[in-house]
Amino acid sequence: MIHFAEPQVLAGCWGVILLGMFLFWGLAQRRKILARFVDKSLLPQIIPAFAPRRLMGKNILIIGGLFFAILSLARPQWGFEWQEVKHRGLDILIAVDTSKSMLAADVKPNRLERTKLAVKDLIKNLKGDRIGLLAFAGDAFMVCPLTSDYGGFMLSLDDLSVQTIARGGTNVSRAIDQAIRGYDQTPNQYKVVIIVTDGDNLEGDPLASAKKAKETGIKIYCIGIGTPEGELIQIVNDQGEKEFLKDNNGNFVKSRLNERLLQQIALTTDGRYVRSSGAEFGLDYIYAHELAKLPKHDIEAKMKKHYFDRFQIPLSIAFVLLLWETCLMPGRRKK
Repeated sequence: MIHFAEPQVLAGCWGVILLGMFLFWGLAQRRKILARFVDKSLLPQIIPAFAPRRLMGKNILIIGGLFFAILSLARPQWGFEWQEVKHRGLDILIAVDTSKSMLAADVKPNRLERTKLAVKDLIKNLKGDRIGLLAFAGDAFMVCPLTSDYGGFMLSLDDLSVQTIARGGTNVSRAIDQAIRGYDQTPNQYKVVIIVTDGDNLEGDPLASAKKAKETGIKIYCIGIGTPEGELIQIVNDQGEKEFLKDNNGNFVKSRLNERLLQQIALTTDGRYVRSSGAEFGLDYIYAHELAKLPKHDIEAKMKKHYFDRFQIPLSIAFVLLLWETCLMPGRRKK
């Protein structure tokens, strides 16, 4: 079975068909014009250079030559052998804080939506790396395991909200523990976790979890989103109205960026902390200046068909036909 490596080139055959129609139409028109002035039987004596059969033959050779030239450009292939293709890249697990504090609007439109936009921008720069998504609040959940299916990852990212994790609060240690479990089946040397949060940790021991992560070979990079001054958290109540979040005592809750905790987590695992700003979120910076330096590993190996190119055959035919056309004189031979 013939397989074409560049099938879109075959669209050029329509141009060859149109050219053929034009050439034969032109030849027919010449015959009609001559028939008006000269009797058909007198044409060989009056116009010896006009030989319709030879002109038709030249047209056929031109059309055939162009057809086989286009066929050659489409790279016909048949026959194949199986080859193992190895795919190399990095494994990047992104843990996103989905607690209500991420609704604070000190980063527009709010912390969570800004994070999702930044992750989408990061996807555009990935070249075969696997990426996973972990959501955490009072608990942690692997929303999307490590995958090279960026489309599926984006769907999981779009669904991310403050309702993703039912348990409220912020427990960074749960996120780190879940990331460790997510890498259980990944034996590569370099395991990367990027935590995006305001660092407003309410329970657990993140530093103890960070030490466990380092023992398993995980590097944690932290991105702090928000401001140290903090911002009120705007939510939508049961009536669909916007209001600011209050604690049990009726006081407004203000979420502040805890940079010190995030710096300690990153330092513990030999990672790095980056504070997000309006101009530079931090994900692209970490990928370009930190992750790009890490050696990539074989993510997967697949058996792929390697077809043998046969373009030489139609190319040779096209060359012979066009050469024949140039050698074929349109006039009649002398008797």
